[in-house]
Amino acid sequence: MRGYQSRASAVVAAIWLFSMPASIEAQTPPAAGTAPQTVVLSGDSWQQGEKVFRLYGVQSCLRGSVYMDQTGERKDCGAVAAAMLAAFLRDTRPRCRSVAQIRTASTSPTVLVACSASIATQELDLGSMMIGQGFAFAALTDLGQPVYASYLAQEILAQEAQKGLWAFEGFQRPDFRKLGLK
Repeated sequence: MRGYQSRASAVVAAIWLFSMPASIEAQTPPAAGTAPQTVVLSGDSWQQGEKVFRLYGVQSCLRGSVYMDQTGERKDCGAVAAAMLAAFLRDTRPRCRSVAQIRTASTSPTVLVACSASIATQELDLGSMMIGQGFAFAALTDLGQPVYASYLAQEILAQEAQKGLWAFEGFQRPDFRKLGLK
């Protein structure tokens, strides 16, 4: 039954992802000196020029939050997640579609995006890649429900397989709601 649910979730995710209008071409190979530099802000967001992009339905560790590696050394979970996102952005050059835009009084607008990358013959969702490899989490609503249910399924599978950050004994999913963050 679990395999069927995973496949059904993947089909729903693919239909959702590819039914959105294309409006952003993030990480396309730039002509020399013409495209703004990409700066990774966290494991779920980056900036190109004046625009900030954030993966819809994805939450990463905050910079400065720590976990213990296999030697007992404290590591910055947020920095590790940001490094993984930077590698995925660099290596896969994903195409992103705008889902929504959020603006607060103190910040520039943030464009929420769903991104896909071509790897070999497959189109893969960037959020699923980050979560499935254990370097990000499914974002939750204020009520504790997943923003995007397929991402929660990916997170559970990564945790069970002890991928990424889940490989370290005692690693706990950050509870961003307790911190007042979304």
